[in-house]
Amino acid sequence: MKWATSASFEADLAGAFDQVRGDLASGLRWPPDLLLLFLTPHYQDQIADLPGLVEDPGPARMLGCTATGVIGGGREVEDRACLAATAAVLPGTAMTPFQLQAGDLPDLDAAPERWHEALGVDPDPPPHFLLLADPTGPSPLDPRPLLMGLDFAYPGAAKIGGLASVLQENRLILDGRIVTGGCVGIALQGGVEVDTIVAQGCRAIGPPMTVTGCSGYFLEGLDGRPAVERLVEIYHEAGAEDQERMQTSLHIGVAATGLKLELGAGDFLIRNVLQLDHEKGVLAVGDRLSRGQTVQFHVRDAAAATQDLDQLLARYRSRQPEAAPAGGLLFTCTGRGHRFFGRAGHDSGRLEESLGQIPLGGFFCGGEIGPVGDTTYLHGYTSSFALFRPPS
Repeated sequence: MKWATSASFEADLAGAFDQVRGDLASGLRWPPDLLLLFLTPHYQDQIADLPGLVEDPGPARMLGCTATGVIGGGREVEDRACLAATAAVLPGTAMTPFQLQAGDLPDLDAAPERWHEALGVDPDPPPHFLLLADPTGPSPLDPRPLLMGLDFAYPGAAKIGGLASVLQENRLILDGRIVTGGCVGIALQGGVEVDTIVAQGCRAIGPPMTVTGCSGYFLEGLDGRPAVERLVEIYHEAGAEDQERMQTSLHIGVAATGLKLELGAGDFLIRNVLQLDHEKGVLAVGDRLSRGQTVQFHVRDAAAATQDLDQLLARYRSRQPEAAPAGGLLFTCTGRGHRFFGRAGHDSGRLEESLGQIPLGGFFCGGEIGPVGDTTYLHGYTSSFALFRPPS
């Protein structure tokens, strides 16, 4: 298995593709088994020419989309024209492409076999899914029912990716076609393992608590007391800096599993705290809650996001100490990047510091797809990493 990545700032798409193809061919055989292309809206008027630019024979499989910012060639690129390309040679790996519109999805109560048929992907050997969706096209797709169906039909498989992030006229790329709307993806089977790291950019504040009262999106009770009363208590116990963060960037983490006794970074699904009703003692949150769930308040800022990512990378390194991944993809939020961290290349730089230099591609997303616990979610303000290595 071998990966390579490149980026070009040529204004002409044909020239940009020639440059990245040359870079990739010098470090990798051409055509590769898999080519991923992410391009900024500066190439919007030229993207229809892209299939013709790929040599015949071209890569066995090609996947990509438009984005406000892209990642490749060792850089996170925002606010300028760029074509980012990542390619891989994946011996022994079967790759199945698929395209879905909202009407193609089976009902959520359908048998797993219906999902296998809809995607054309057998469950054995276990697949891993790369997913790109267009939330703004003529037939926009909400990926959440798709993710629920994939988790049901392919338990244990990695599902990771993102939403194309140009506000209008997004384009998806699948093999030799340019697609608008829906979702495109590739299932990888047999010759590759995909590890995931999902950094939601938050730090816990206050203790874990049990939901003792709730109704839909309204959190009413924590540990037998009114939810707002418990939050106010945590606020007064916090330091001045955390009190300021709680006023501007308060979130709630919902434990992704009830089986762990000790919960830490990566164990909570982060959702917004939308509103506080002091009179009723109730919080409105961005997810449905159930009695008995474990929750913990979180705050978000650049320092908390750095700490969260570093902890998750350290955990990954301790679990996979024998060898660095051969390559990786990063699906990061448009709300991160240089405006949030104060400098470009933060997330990819933390990965390199922790795991070494890995060929890394990806893009800035309008929503990030990745697992928390055993369930795959659509996130915001998150960095979802896919790290590729040969099977153990």
